[in-house]
Amino acid sequence: MLWPLFFLVTAAHAQLCKPDGENAFKVRLSIKTALGEKSYTWDTNEEYLFKAMVAFSMRKVPNRESTEISNVLLCNVTQRVSFWFVVTDSTKNHTLPAMEVQSAIRMNRNRINNAFFLTDQTLEFLQIPSTLAPPTHPTVPVWIIIFGVIFCIVIVAITLLILSGIRRRRRRSQEPCEVEDAEDKCDTAIALENGIPCDSLDTKEGCVNDAFVTEGERLTPL
Repeated sequence: MLWPLFFLVTAAHAQLCKPDGENAFKVRLSIKTALGEKSYTWDTNEEYLFKAMVAFSMRKVPNRESTEISNVLLCNVTQRVSFWFVVTDSTKNHTLPAMEVQSAIRMNRNRINNAFFLTDQTLEFLQIPSTLAPPTHPTVPVWIIIFGVIFCIVIVAITLLILSGIRRRRRRSQEPCEVEDAEDKCDTAIALENGIPCDSLDTKEGCVNDAFVTEGERLTPL
């Protein structure tokens, strides 16, 4: 007596869950690509876990708190780990709207991925767009970072002003000494002519050569 009932249930499930069926979603997993040598085999236990995660997600939706694991149907499971699934209502007579299932999956996408150690790229819901990664919040508040940058700029500017002022003072203090040294050198300079040191000439008063002065000129003042 139970065999006919089993076949009826199976036939009903086949009508509800089929490729490209109404409110059906295709899932594709890349376990070996994601985990490499640590990859696991997809079996009935993994299917049960997937159904449990979908049912868990649906129970987060308002008015769907009564969703059970048995309401999640899988079909067309392939060895390369791809399959279709639908979520039925409590009476299992029809499938739930695709928008409700999509919203539930998107809200709990990270929980589903973590359950299978996969990501949006290795656990794909082909009819459901990938969720965006949550924005990262810096551990340090933004205003502290901005204040630190401005403070560093001010410190550098003040340091440069102080260094430039010190350099200017040193240059000004060195200039008078150089001028005085140059004047002293000019005053004490001795002209050399034919290897004989001579006193510098006074260009204003001139210089009298005694060899060309007559006896009268020596005695008669100008």
